[in-house]
Amino acid sequence: MEWFGRAREWAGQARGRLYSAPATPFDAAGVARPEFAGDYFRALVAAGADGLAIAAHTGRGPHLSAAVRTELIHAARRAGASTVVGVANAGEARVAADAGAEAVLVFPVPGDTSAVLRHLDELWTAAELPLIAFDLYTTPYPDSTFAAVVEHPAVAAVKLARLSEAIACQDRIALVRNRGKLAVTGEDRMFGASLTWGAETALVGIAAAAVSLTRAVLDTFSGPDLPAFLEATRRLDAFAAATFREPFDGYVQRMAWIAGAEGILPTDLLTDPYAPPLPGDEKARVLAAFHRLATDQPPARAS
Repeated sequence: MEWFGRAREWAGQARGRLYSAPATPFDAAGVARPEFAGDYFRALVAAGADGLAIAAHTGRGPHLSAAVRTELIHAARRAGASTVVGVANAGEARVAADAGAEAVLVFPVPGDTSAVLRHLDELWTAAELPLIAFDLYTTPYPDSTFAAVVEHPAVAAVKLARLSEAIACQDRIALVRNRGKLAVTGEDRMFGASLTWGAETALVGIAAAAVSLTRAVLDTFSGPDLPAFLEATRRLDAFAAATFREPFDGYVQRMAWIAGAEGILPTDLLTDPYAPPLPGDEKARVLAAFHRLATDQPPARAS
């Protein structure tokens, strides 16, 4: 009962929030520089992020040391953000709890259903924080395992990030909601659609920069102006098409470039040391698309 009660309480508080998954500042040598994250995190919150998902995939969480994680979490909390943290094991979950995280985003682990559920038990025991399960397109759960994960009493929410599998995303949002859990969209390439399918909260890497584009979709979805929602969705879809494309893991570098163009990350801290090879003209292409959207303001609507 304690597991379920704490998970349900957190889910109620998180409903309707936008969690930005920020990049971790890395210098040109590929060294993490968390001491420079504070201004960046504050800028994301000022632009409309309700919370920050630290050490998620966008932040290259699997590659961060405990000390770096701790410093990033502290910076997020000082920014006034609701803070969740990506974790892969019990040690990382303990670090998150000790640093003041409110919940943990659980990276998928291989194994059968029993092994996956044992892993969730271990994370709860280590941190006693609500768990956000993660149905990730690179390692999606089989149907039976997914259903068992949703039923786990410590699981408060499930983040769907199926990338191009619209049917799987829609069906699994429905299952999460039917079980009384919080459906979280991580769908950068079908963000607006996932809201119409029932997602109630967002945790996305596409909000690592240009937060206002994502915020506008959430805000207009809950409002009475359908044309405004469609226009906001059009703009965000265009942004996603420029940043979430083959090679898909290059999106972290693309988002860092955009954060630099916005002036919220220093120009010497825009390296993603884990980025795949990208075309030589990639940065110019991405920034050109960003600047087009930044000046492509939607027309004023008659009152």
